[in-house]
Amino acid sequence: MLGIHELWLFVLSGLLLNITPGPDTVYIIGRSLQLGWRGGAAAALGISFGCLFHVTGAAIGLSALLMASSTAFSILKLVGAGYLLFTGLQMLWSKPAIAGVAASDDKASLRRVFLQGVLTNSLNPKVALFFLAFLPQFVAVDAPHKALAFLTLGLIFICTGTLWCLFVAAFAARAAHRLRRSEGVIAWINRALGGLFIYLGFRVAMLETR
Repeated sequence: MLGIHELWLFVLSGLLLNITPGPDTVYIIGRSLQLGWRGGAAAALGISFGCLFHVTGAAIGLSALLMASSTAFSILKLVGAGYLLFTGLQMLWSKPAIAGVAASDDKASLRRVFLQGVLTNSLNPKVALFFLAFLPQFVAVDAPHKALAFLTLGLIFICTGTLWCLFVAAFAARAAHRLRRSEGVIAWINRALGGLFIYLGFRVAMLETR
C-alpha cells in the first residue's frame, strides 16, 4: 500500500542492528548502573526520541541535504562533537551521586539523562546518514507516498529498538543493584561514561563530509 516491500526482512534486520552492542547500549547500561531502572529507561527513551528526529529528517529530505551539502554536514558535525566533548568532560569532573538522593534531585537527573540521550543521537550526522542509507532499501522506487513509507519504517525500527533498550536497562539495573550503593563504583561509571562521550565527540568530529 505504501510501497514498502520485504517488511519481514526489514524487521529482522532492524532487530539484529538493535541488539548489536554499540555506544547507545553502553550509555544505557552505564546509566542503569548509575541511576537504576529509571535512569536506564530515561537514557533509552532519550535515544529513541533522538532517532525520531532522524527518521523525520529522512522522510522530508533533511538527511539528503546533509549528504549533499558539505557546509550543513560540517555545521551539524561540529555542534554535535562540541556537545559530546563538553558532556564527557562534565561527567569526568562531576562528583558521584549514590543511592538515597532527594526526589527532586532524582527527577532532575532523569531529565538530564533523557536530554543527553536525545541530543547525543539527534546531533550525530552519522545516524542521519544511516537512516538515509537503510530505509530506502525497503521502499519501492515507484511508491506513491515515499515520505510516509520512510516514516512508517522508521517508527517500526524505533519501537523495536526501544523495547530492546528497555530490556537492557532492566537487566543492567537488576544486576547492579548493590553496585549503585558504592561511591567508588559510581565514580568509575561516571569516568567510563565521560570517556565514552569524549570518544564519540572525536569520532563525530573526524567524520568525512563526503
